Amino acid sequence: GIDESGVVVSPIRIKATDPITSLYGAFGKYLHDNKIALSDVEQVMLTGVGSAYIDEPIYGLPTSKSEEFVADGLGARYESKLDRMIVVSMGTGTSLVKCDDNEIRHIGGIGIGGGTLAGLSRIMLKTDDIKQIINLAKDGDVSKINLLIGDISAKPLPGLPMNATASLFSNAKANASREDIAMGLIWMVLQSIGSATILSSLESGIKDFVLIGNLTLLPQCREVFPAMEKLYGVRFRIPKYSEFCTA
Repeated sequence: GIDESGVVVSPIRIKATDPITSLYGAFGKYLHDNKIALSDVEQVMLTGVGSAYIDEPIYGLPTSKSEEFVADGLGARYESKLDRMIVVSMGTGTSLVKCDDNEIRHIGGIGIGGGTLAGLSRIMLKTDDIKQIINLAKDGDVSKINLLIGDISAKPLPGLPMNATASLFSNAKANASREDIAMGLIWMVLQSIGSATILSSLESGIKDFVLIGNLTLLPQCREVFPAMEKLYGVRFRIPKYSEFCTA
């Protein structure tokens, strides 16, 4: 929620099997937890692909929709205090939104994101429980999964240090541990998103990338993106309330 002064108040997430259950469950819980009466709510704003299922006022309250990519840009700009950036919305897949002062424009995306991590984990780890995947990855060694420059060259290549990734999953063995696989999957998803973001910025002069969405909560973000910053001379930022920035 947002109060009269524009301050974000007690954001929450609800997981449900369908968008209608998720919406009404989250809204009801939010009102209950924060002791807010329906009469105190001035406006309900909906965004995201699930909003397409809603065509009526929520609990009889004034209800409007915000286009998702515009919401991504406005939310990231509000929290990051940047006027020029590319917003990287890491959801089931990943969308890229370019913000240039007052212009907010969807410039593309890739079909790699949290859904990719969940699906491959179901196949390879027999679980899509993100907490379990994170716990497995804590004891994983990504060098046993990815092929590094140091594995194929006796010296660094121009612009590529010895610890840079040459090929994702190319070093994986048939008997790779679940821990190493979990780490490799997370790195693959995050590195792919980072690379796509950097490529999308070419010729724009933009060096600031604001990461939003649930994948920003992965601890490995603090390893993958700083390494890419150093390699490419860019800045990846994870703002406060990053998983709620679309709202």
